[in-house]
Amino acid sequence: MDDLINYYSFSKEEWKHFYNEIDLPLTQNGLRHIKAFNDRISIQDVSDIFKPLVHMIRLQKDNFDQWQTIKARFLHKRVRTVPFIIGISGSVAVGKSTTARVLEELLTNYFTGENIKLITTDGFLYSNAELKQRGIYDKKGFPESYNMAKLITFLNSVKSGVPVVQSPVYSHQSYDIIPNRFDIIDRPDVLIVEGINTLQLPSNEQIYVSDFTDFSIYMDADEQLIEKWYLERFGRLMDTAFQDPHNYYYKYAIGDRNEAFNMAKNVWETIDLPNLKANILPTRSRADMIMHKTENHIIDRLYLRKY
Repeated sequence: MDDLINYYSFSKEEWKHFYNEIDLPLTQNGLRHIKAFNDRISIQDVSDIFKPLVHMIRLQKDNFDQWQTIKARFLHKRVRTVPFIIGISGSVAVGKSTTARVLEELLTNYFTGENIKLITTDGFLYSNAELKQRGIYDKKGFPESYNMAKLITFLNSVKSGVPVVQSPVYSHQSYDIIPNRFDIIDRPDVLIVEGINTLQLPSNEQIYVSDFTDFSIYMDADEQLIEKWYLERFGRLMDTAFQDPHNYYYKYAIGDRNEAFNMAKNVWETIDLPNLKANILPTRSRADMIMHKTENHIIDRLYLRKY
């Protein structure tokens, strides 16, 4: 990756030796409840990758908190807790959700007494009805399919210390926004924001999601592998969640399997892959850390921004 000249590059073997003194109370059984449907992660990976990462975030947050106090006193302002926001980005099916949930669990245990919250930017997609009205239903996941102004307002409210901020909820059963359903975010110490657009710079916005993040991670893999994981996940969902008559994809689960996979491949080729190439991958070099995956979702290399 020639474009990553301002990053340190570490193999997993190098990275795991930076810090391993944390006791992370997470079992393999606990991981099964956290990881995404077809993602792969082991206790060893958690130890090798996340022990140093969690400790580094601890150090960075301590410095962040200290600077907020110093700045407030310099400006003769009231000292208050400013949420530390972590953004996690990358393609569909690359393992963002698993990384976000593992990080949430480990930070909750390691940051004793601190309030750790997780949201996904899926909740800020326009509803399917709105997307159809705008004529961009086939662009779902592209920057224009998100209510970015609403997301920016949400992040600004959280960062400003507003109590009880509402985050809309997206259903992966109906593949739509759930009306009048919200997650409540009440002055967290750390907020993890997971979504394909956390590093993007929409052309019609003056302020970006990344303006509010204090540490960002980009989950990376070769596009051929991501397509493979995407189709593997679709196949497993066909045998499980899609069997629910209320699921958006139920008609494919009970229909011809080849037709269903042709549909999934078409979605990848016409929506997800173009979105990855045009809008997601170009944001990779804006991340503070890049986690690169190889076969079986194994993280083989980490890139940490130098400056």
